[in-house]
Amino acid sequence: MKFALFAVAVVLFGGAALASAQEGAVVGKAAPDFTLTDSNGKSHSLSAYKGKTVVLEWVNFGCPFVRKHYGAGNMQKLQKGYTGKGVVWLSVNSSGEGKEGFHTAAEINALLSEKGAAPSAYLVDASGKVGHLYGARTTPHMFVIDPQGTLVYAGGIDDKPSTDQADIAGATNYVAAALDDTLAGKAVRTSVSKPYGCSVKYSSAE
Repeated sequence: MKFALFAVAVVLFGGAALASAQEGAVVGKAAPDFTLTDSNGKSHSLSAYKGKTVVLEWVNFGCPFVRKHYGAGNMQKLQKGYTGKGVVWLSVNSSGEGKEGFHTAAEINALLSEKGAAPSAYLVDASGKVGHLYGARTTPHMFVIDPQGTLVYAGGIDDKPSTDQADIAGATNYVAAALDDTLAGKAVRTSVSKPYGCSVKYSSAE
């Protein structure tokens, strides 16, 4: 019976918790450092943002779950609201070259402008190295890192795993709650949830 319950738990979490533990990103532990280049050619290292609260948002604009949140203006509202409070918001794209969601730098910047997106930076992870390091499985897949560099949240943006924009209003937004708790110096009440969305389109070599 205990084994069966454990197996069900693994299925419910989509393997995300186990993947994170195996690949380095564990809630309550130091977030793995990385360096990526953004769509403007600037290099960003997570360690450079020590002292800041950081959001990592795995993104693929071709995914209907991502379109749900950008089409409704929900993701942009979160980005603008929290970067205005000093949060560093890093959108990360781990789509391999030739895969859905992969874009040139010029295409990325055009899309960001078209959608009114407002991350601190849009980071390109075409090799998939950072995505695998964090165990990113879906778009969106969200992570929150506190000013001490500790991973304090990993999972879905909210508790409504659908592509329907109408579901946003009644959803519990786990990312906003984690950020509010972190900015207030409190322990994050919900630190892990099941991520939902499209699978990350890693390169075939990964």
